[in-house]
Amino acid sequence: MEQKNYKRITVTSALPYANGGVHIGHLAGVYVPADIYVRYLRLKKREVMFIGGSDEHGVPITVRARKEGITPQDVVDRYHKMIKDSFEEFGISFDIYSRTTSETHHKFAAEWFRKLYDEGKLVEETTAQLYDEEAKQFLADRYVTGECPHCHNEGAYGDQCEKCGRDLSPTELINPKSTISGSTPVMKETKNWYLPLNEYQEWLKRWILEEHKEWRPNVYGQCKSWLDMDLQPRAMTRDLDWGIPVPVEGADGKVLYVWFDAPIGYVSNTKELCEREPEKWGNWEKWWQDEDTRLVHFIGKDNIVFHCIIFPVMMKAWNEAQTTKRPNDQTTKRPNDQTAKYIMPDNVPANEFLNLENDKISTSRNWAVWLHEYLVDMPGKQDVLRYVLTANAPETKDNNFTWKDFQDRNNNELVAVYGNFVNRALQLTKKYWGGVVPACGPWLDVDRQAIDEFKDVKAKVETLLEQFKFRDAQFEAMNLARIGNKYITECEPWKVWKELSVKRSELRDVTSDAEQKSLNAQLSTLNERVETILNICLQLTANLAIAFEPFLPFSSKKLREMLNIESFEWEQLGSTDLLKAGHQLGEPALLFEKIEDEVIQKQLDKLEAMKKEQPTPLPSGGAGGGFKAFVPFEDFEKLDIRVGLVKDCQKVKKSKKLLQFTIDDGSGTDRTICSGIAAFYEKPEELIGRRILFVANFAPRQMMGIESQGMILSAVDFDESLSVVTTTKDVKPGSQVG
Repeated sequence: MEQKNYKRITVTSALPYANGGVHIGHLAGVYVPADIYVRYLRLKKREVMFIGGSDEHGVPITVRARKEGITPQDVVDRYHKMIKDSFEEFGISFDIYSRTTSETHHKFAAEWFRKLYDEGKLVEETTAQLYDEEAKQFLADRYVTGECPHCHNEGAYGDQCEKCGRDLSPTELINPKSTISGSTPVMKETKNWYLPLNEYQEWLKRWILEEHKEWRPNVYGQCKSWLDMDLQPRAMTRDLDWGIPVPVEGADGKVLYVWFDAPIGYVSNTKELCEREPEKWGNWEKWWQDEDTRLVHFIGKDNIVFHCIIFPVMMKAWNEAQTTKRPNDQTTKRPNDQTAKYIMPDNVPANEFLNLENDKISTSRNWAVWLHEYLVDMPGKQDVLRYVLTANAPETKDNNFTWKDFQDRNNNELVAVYGNFVNRALQLTKKYWGGVVPACGPWLDVDRQAIDEFKDVKAKVETLLEQFKFRDAQFEAMNLARIGNKYITECEPWKVWKELSVKRSELRDVTSDAEQKSLNAQLSTLNERVETILNICLQLTANLAIAFEPFLPFSSKKLREMLNIESFEWEQLGSTDLLKAGHQLGEPALLFEKIEDEVIQKQLDKLEAMKKEQPTPLPSGGAGGGFKAFVPFEDFEKLDIRVGLVKDCQKVKKSKKLLQFTIDDGSGTDRTICSGIAAFYEKPEELIGRRILFVANFAPRQMMGIESQGMILSAVDFDESLSVVTTTKDVKPGSQVG
């Protein structure tokens, strides 16, 4: 899709749950890349608003409140402040960081729901859910515990088993119990209002699959997987006592679903800021309802569906509710802004997950590096973490954070490359010229080569940032320091200065005019050479202060102070005339400091203590026996398991083991898969017409001269008999399993 030249950009970052702190996974996935992008846009003098806030509704908050014996408001007040303060200290430069318990948000979200309700955009349905008769309330997923049907852990929750990692629904649990009263819940009917996603499926397909093929593969692919299946209506209300009350009659005891409520927080926070500073920001509508505004959501991959499907449908339904039809089909306009329509996200650069020391970050297991603790343990090292998280950004695949890598990148890159070059340039200038920028003389080939290498840094960094490739953009910024180190090492100004000192000594012993003239000429040449080398080094140093401004704002500010320059313009990046001859520099200091082993060991010891507090994993040889070792859930997510309709199945000639399946995989082209299960099916034709499960993304391989394009899933029973895994419902071929 061709990039439109927008007047302004609205940038949102996922609203963190106010039931705990922010950890490095959140930072790497959402907040650091969003902040880099916004800082870059501001440097480009673009009109941009950066919106953040705490998500303060939902079951996790009520669960924590009940555990601690306090109110949900107490919980969100505590963690909202912690998160907001941590972000500020870490340099995440929101224009507003508000909360979904604000009066502005409550009113705005309720009005949004009421508008959809009044215009018939929501569907009312009655379903059966678990109900605690003693507590007299319906039970959200986390208020139900029981035995996991998969690993038989007796402490599984209604949404997930923390031991085996399986996603669950409350009705799957064996012997479910209410965490509120301890009683056995019953099924009871309840009424809720649903957003009919199915009615917007074709629009979503056109908008995403045809108009936004430039989105990251993980975003586009996840959306496509959802849209390849039939979307179903999704409940926008819940039976809870914490949240925004549903603003319609007959909805007592019901609140807005957190994923209806939370994304509206982006808009209500914008409204709050615009009402607070109207002269600076104007009206909120221009940031959300003007076609000249670009909307960009920064999120983690677990929020893709909500930001690319559910929230857009909410906005689309609101847009449609702007007008109604009279009986004669003439359009009746609303009394407010009749043409206002919400804009759709132009890009959603979602990152993958960041692991910690080769293990999945888990808040429930307290396996994380928490930002508020890092800021205490590593004072003044905000930029070190920003640098490492960007260098390891999980932009295309899950990545890993280790404290050893953190130390290595600080010591071997920030200190030894960036800091080393800056320190040499500034210290030599102070030593030779009292910290005054020397004039630049004629360039030699080595000078031209260095300058040629960094003159296009601005174009490279800009291109990468516009493509949301923050890891590569930071690498290009660091390349300036590499160029500087290479240049100063090749030119060796200290050797030239030493030669200059020797010539000066010789001059004192020379008596003839001719020799004095010759030595003075040499002195002038040598002096001019040192000046030129250091001038170019200082220009490179100033360029580093600009190039790293979006990535390492604290270090860039410190470097500008050492250069005695209040600010630079982004458009100056790549210039060789940033510091004028005669300019007095500030006092040089170390830009970064080496991190010693004992500092890192303290962090490793802290993680080890966390690990000892974690629940014991399910042992091998449990129910059914012979369970394999645990693997990260992300490994399972890499598998593309689909439903296939068997159109033909026969034994492969000259093979005692293989069956050849011809299946309809939903793509329009039949797929061939060979499976070594012939011994278990005397009459393979019996499998024709069945819907089986297969792995679709294994590389094709040749088997008895036949290209097999996947793997059939089978189950081996305790008596060692084998059966192909089939579906029990009439599921469409190509449907994804997950």
